[in-house]
Amino acid sequence: MGPASTSGVQPHAPAAAAPWAAVASVGIGAFALVTSEFLPVGLLPQIAHDLGITPGQAGLMVTLPGVIAAVMAPFTLAFAGNLDRRHLLCVLLAMLAAANLAVSLATSLPVVLAGRVLLGIAIGGFWTIGGSLGPRLRPGAEGTRATSLIFSGVSVGTVAGVPVGTLLGNALGWRMAFGAATAVALVVVAVLMAVLPSLKPTQAQGFGDVGSVLKVPKVQVGLLAILLIFVGQFGSYTYITPYLLQHAGIGAGAISAILFGYGAAGFAGNLVAGWAASRSVKGTLVATAAMMGGAIALMVTAADHALMVVPLLMVWGLGFGMLPIAVQSWLFSAAPSKLEAVSAVFVSSAQASIGAGALVGGLLLDHFGLPSAMWLGALATLLAAVAVALVKQRSLA
Repeated sequence: MGPASTSGVQPHAPAAAAPWAAVASVGIGAFALVTSEFLPVGLLPQIAHDLGITPGQAGLMVTLPGVIAAVMAPFTLAFAGNLDRRHLLCVLLAMLAAANLAVSLATSLPVVLAGRVLLGIAIGGFWTIGGSLGPRLRPGAEGTRATSLIFSGVSVGTVAGVPVGTLLGNALGWRMAFGAATAVALVVVAVLMAVLPSLKPTQAQGFGDVGSVLKVPKVQVGLLAILLIFVGQFGSYTYITPYLLQHAGIGAGAISAILFGYGAAGFAGNLVAGWAASRSVKGTLVATAAMMGGAIALMVTAADHALMVVPLLMVWGLGFGMLPIAVQSWLFSAAPSKLEAVSAVFVSSAQASIGAGALVGGLLLDHFGLPSAMWLGALATLLAAVAVALVKQRSLA
């Protein structure tokens, strides 16, 4: 996910702006969630070996949270009701801590997956509620900056959280990495309790709003793009570590540094997309998908040349960093008065696509080899670029 332009949209405007520390606390929660969700990516070979399963089966650690989060996002609107958003976010992040603890102590795949189910519930709830809090915490023109700060946690998690977790896992074992993620989640709960103000709902949204949002043509195009791009992204990125080890001939010791570079490129992509989307949302979304698909396709064809694979991976990271901003800018502009409902639609579709991508990529890997998972990413994202490019703006009115 990434920041979207929400300037001037105030569905929950409070009497006074909250401190920037409160906004930052939600961003720290985003960091903890992203780190936990994608921590298995850099540790799949270790986890698979230790549990005696295939890398494709280990990929269920990414698939399952995505599926559960997709289901939970719209349900969050139904059960959140009049609950204080501050208390709700704290409960969701406490569930994150419990999920990571369960994985760190697990000795079998079913227990690992049970922990990841709990993570999926936390993800779906957090992004539906927390992802739309920017304009409420800092109403008016500062709502956009607040939203950007919240979603910067995604970039920081990608740049630092996942690579550091991978480094820790390589040095001390994957269980220690998840144990550290447990401690981070508990710290975040304490921070939220200390600095986030009471956030009682002032404009409830439910399933009816989700249904009305889904009828908007521009939202429908956005959902098609999300399906193709996220399936492609996580059908290939979930298995990037074994691909780099087995096909690009890159040593295990370099993986953390490469993933860090991927995340850093993604952070740069966040900055580029914010500038680009302010000029052309459609152009930014098309360019993002084309950049990702082109880079992945060239990576597969250049698999025997590590010096080419790594720069192409950085281009891929740049495109993926641009993706959340491009997609959310598209969706939020389609229904600016129903941010929580739009957030639920985005979270549900994106997480379902993440889960589906990891699952399909794992099946391709186990049956046809690693290059097939990479080709899934290339073809799906390029198809998304073509589909959005062919849409005429006046048909979206």
